Amino acid sequence: MPVSLHDAVEYLYRVTVEQGKAQSPSRLSVLDGFCVQELERRGLHDVETEVTVPGAGRAKQWDVAWQYDGKHRLGISLKSLLKNIPGTVPNRLDDLMGEVANAQLYSPEIVIGYVMLFDVSQDTYSTNHGCTWFELFQKRIASLSGRRPPSWTPGTTLRPTPLSRSTSKRDVRLNPTPRCSTPFSTASSLTCATATRM
Repeated sequence: MPVSLHDAVEYLYRVTVEQGKAQSPSRLSVLDGFCVQELERRGLHDVETEVTVPGAGRAKQWDVAWQYDGKHRLGISLKSLLKNIPGTVPNRLDDLMGEVANAQLYSPEIVIGYVMLFDVSQDTYSTNHGCTWFELFQKRIASLSGRRPPSWTPGTTLRPTPLSRSTSKRDVRLNPTPRCSTPFSTASSLTCATATRM
């Protein structure tokens, strides 16, 4: 049965908010199913979940991964930013930089993706940065871009995909762009950002 991004957001909301299990390891299980489904729809078969992928510093378990010719070519990490946004955004940026560098120093051609569910109802304006934390997060990801063939510089990302907003937590939609098949999509409560290619 097909899974929608809406289904993944609804499930996360039910587990973390209605059931109060914010740290439940299953809270993103519908989202990983959605990622597998969408990758297969785009021609990547035998996509796996909960896969340990080698890295330069250490092996890391990726939520979704795909390998070709005996080597992992794609790793996707699923994250949720639901509370303590000012404290979580810097931590997620640090995670992103460390995980990308670790994976690409070992395997320069690997594509790393982050799928983030961001609760913008918990977002606040940062006077130090002159924008909201969500906007800051978006700007910082953009500043890490610059990864282009044939020079696959480890630790950098491809150009981030555009962001679109909708006004209801129930209204989650994808807005494909020519540059990336996994665009950002946000909603005003549980915000969904599908993987930025890295």
